[in-house]
Amino acid sequence: MKKQMDGVKQVPTTVPHGRILSGEDKARCLDTVQMERLEQSFRSWAESPNRSDIKLSRKRILLVFLLIRHAGAKLSEVLHLNPSEDIDYKRHIVRLCKGGAESGRPCREVEISEALSAEVQKALDDTELKRVFDGLFWVDPGHVRRKFYERAESIGIPRELGTPEAIRRSRAVELLQSNMPYQLSKRFLDNMTPNLAASYVEFSDEEMQKVARYFIDKESRRKTSARNAFFGKIDKIQRGDIQATIEILSVGGYRIRSVITNHSLGQLGLKRGALVMAEVKSSIGYAL
Repeated sequence: MKKQMDGVKQVPTTVPHGRILSGEDKARCLDTVQMERLEQSFRSWAESPNRSDIKLSRKRILLVFLLIRHAGAKLSEVLHLNPSEDIDYKRHIVRLCKGGAESGRPCREVEISEALSAEVQKALDDTELKRVFDGLFWVDPGHVRRKFYERAESIGIPRELGTPEAIRRSRAVELLQSNMPYQLSKRFLDNMTPNLAASYVEFSDEEMQKVARYFIDKESRRKTSARNAFFGKIDKIQRGDIQATIEILSVGGYRIRSVITNHSLGQLGLKRGALVMAEVKSSIGYAL
């Protein structure tokens, strides 16, 4: 491979193209364009008041929306957030706990974009916002829901598709359509069955976070037109005189074979057990 971008090395692959979409999910969810329109509606609404107290109140609702829309958080999880303790602004990770951290219930960590992390931190540092409101996210859930309905209907979206639950579902479909591995998106959204959990046996939390971080960062940049991405570990490497065949065991349990030159194999430093990604884009892949 000839060049390296953002720490990701490029390597040829022979994975065939394919894509699966669910019509049923699509009918009950917003697509990415609608989600972006809804987000813009919230942002315009939050900035429109002349009175500072109303603007601050709306900013809180905007932040609640952004964490549901981008982090796939449940409304109850956001309303129990302590942003000074539950958000790691250096690693851009939100810790979401059902009923709050003090409830003793299991918590999960979700990667968010650097931009969203900075936006929440800026709000947290707003002295006027802290003066007016004791807790940044301590908002009446009924009030939040009413504002979600209003914003959805203001742009022609039925209120049942503007609920926090519908936005979470839409985020799940969005992640799958952007080719985040199915099991990872389920974990990302706190909806994992025992069978799905078993597929993580050979992947550490650190490795799964690397995969999630790649997708969150790629989504923020939106510079790739790739249609399929497969994360996994190298299971076999068979060297020939000129080329080598690499067999990858993906997060989803699939086996993917890629043929590259021995020279590229050495340049990329690929070895058995390494975490890699094969991304199909005009017969081009990437390895982490």
